[in-house]
Amino acid sequence: MGAMRKNIFVAATLAAASVLIIAPAANANPARSGASTDPNACSSTVTALSYSDALDKKVVDGAEVSGLSSLAWDARQKAWVSALDNDGTTPEYVWSFRDLADPQVTGAPLVLKDADGTPYTGQTADDEGLAVLANGDYAVSSETEPSIRIYGRDGVQKASLPVPARFAVTGTTAAGEATANATLEGLTLTPDKKTLIAAMEGALSGDVSASGDATAHRLLVYTQVHGSWKLEKQIEYRTDPGMRIPEIAAYSDDAIVVEEASWSADAGNAVDLFAVTGLHKAADVSRVENLGDAPAKLTVKKTRLADLVDCPSLGAPALETQANPLLDNFEGMAITSTLPGKRYGISLISDDNNSALQHTRILNLVAKLP
Repeated sequence: MGAMRKNIFVAATLAAASVLIIAPAANANPARSGASTDPNACSSTVTALSYSDALDKKVVDGAEVSGLSSLAWDARQKAWVSALDNDGTTPEYVWSFRDLADPQVTGAPLVLKDADGTPYTGQTADDEGLAVLANGDYAVSSETEPSIRIYGRDGVQKASLPVPARFAVTGTTAAGEATANATLEGLTLTPDKKTLIAAMEGALSGDVSASGDATAHRLLVYTQVHGSWKLEKQIEYRTDPGMRIPEIAAYSDDAIVVEEASWSADAGNAVDLFAVTGLHKAADVSRVENLGDAPAKLTVKKTRLADLVDCPSLGAPALETQANPLLDNFEGMAITSTLPGKRYGISLISDDNNSALQHTRILNLVAKLP
């Protein structure tokens, strides 16, 4: 942990927030303020607590912990869970670990299987989003089709949620308008566990404006009706130009944090965090054919929280070019705690793409949210 705790501030904050980073407890001492004078501030509202590379290239029972693109709390295990996205013929795993400040794997991974018991692999699924439902089932979004599948505690598929036809990858179906590897990337469950929200990483081809603007992204909102999940509406969210949506995380029943990200060979990874409130009142754009040319009033309003390039490096190493060596390919995110003063713990996990030049890294933050 030496490089992660660069000064007295970080050590004191971790001591106060360590319980919160392990589990989403509601009652604890508040973390320090993320004021601009704070050396660990990423912005006026976001503070960097720590990072950990403890999971990077770790091998457990012959399987490598890698390709992690999601993060969710599993109350039954009292552990955090994260799904492997895709790695050739490797089975689709869900890994469990405890303590986000210094994560330790709790055992062999859970293998995700179809209803017949055949394991999904990187050739049949690309699991990017993960949420643990109230009954303990796992909801997992895959970019391949895309799909949102429900798995039991044994890893066997029990159901699939409806996904509109136009969300299919172009060329795989007549109606498909999605770009391969840019479909249902983000997935989150609201704290009351009654609403499931999935986010498209990229824009549908039918939502690109006449001028070529491709910043309109659709979010799918599902609610439970008599024990089953029903697609209630679609919401429009606009990224900054050139950005994608790797993940979303609900911090209330009506608000989410949205991660926007990009990568370039010259600057490495860029990661911005935004807050969106008022989801219940957000316009339903299901019947809007082209969001790119639709009225701006249909788009949900977002509040910038931080550009993580502005965070302190915390002494983190980088294996490839990065404007800030703390950054990596962060694709999973979870709200880890609720603190006084509208502060929340937020943790991100990076997908190393099974590459020797990237880390599986966890970054722990505290943010004041609207």
